[in-house]
Amino acid sequence: MRMQLSEVALDVEVSGAGPAVLLVHGFPDSHRLWRHQIPALNAAGFMTIAPTLRGFGASDRPEGGPEAYDPARHVGDLLELLARLEVDRFHLVGHDWGSGLAQGIAQVLPDRVASVTLMSVGSLEAILSAGWEQRQRLWHLSMFQHEGLAEEWLSRDDFARLREMLDDHAEAEAVLEPLRAPGALTAALRIYRAGLPIEVQLAAPPALPPLSVPAMGVWSTGDRFLSERQMVDTGDHVAGPWRYERVEDAGHWFPLDQPDRVNELLLSFLKENS
Repeated sequence: MRMQLSEVALDVEVSGAGPAVLLVHGFPDSHRLWRHQIPALNAAGFMTIAPTLRGFGASDRPEGGPEAYDPARHVGDLLELLARLEVDRFHLVGHDWGSGLAQGIAQVLPDRVASVTLMSVGSLEAILSAGWEQRQRLWHLSMFQHEGLAEEWLSRDDFARLREMLDDHAEAEAVLEPLRAPGALTAALRIYRAGLPIEVQLAAPPALPPLSVPAMGVWSTGDRFLSERQMVDTGDHVAGPWRYERVEDAGHWFPLDQPDRVNELLLSFLKENS
């Protein structure tokens, strides 16, 4: 369904009944990233709320510069969505950029968050402290900052370079299709330009408040962009209960690669904290 918020309209899938689980995707996905998890969570007695973030998929792409896509704007959208649905307490599950947004919500509203599951992306402090290997894996973060140049490079020859980056995405073609619309690729990239500008990438790791809610970090052995170290070290930035899990034989988009394993981990963790 399409949910009109104060600044944007989001494409949202809401289903099931029971404790609420907010599922937050990353780049360059939509709520379809969770299409294997939603039925399993609903069948286990959870309500799922899976929005497509502003700038992605069928959700609105507001005009303006990167500031319209600041992570704080995304967090505001998510909290307004929960308010419209009259959801007070909820579980958070985030993949890629969705993990960062989930951490932001859990840090500012810990009393409302039952648990947070971080997939692929750990804490910013752990990522920036994880050494040269991790910085090499995230080489594209700097390239994404160059508006116009990055779009041309990624889309050249029918998105050949972006296809290379999405080589292990099980639904790469479906993800690429919305990016062909005028302005769509720029809108999707602006979360990087607003949230991880060059000065943040080169700065010393920030001193952020630790996560005080139950947290689970999940990393996949075939992830080309994130190292295991950054997820393991995220536990040092969690003041509440911490659980770490590995998913074998899967790439960065492991909710699609290993849905049964992901569903098993999610249901175990959510039931522990409901």
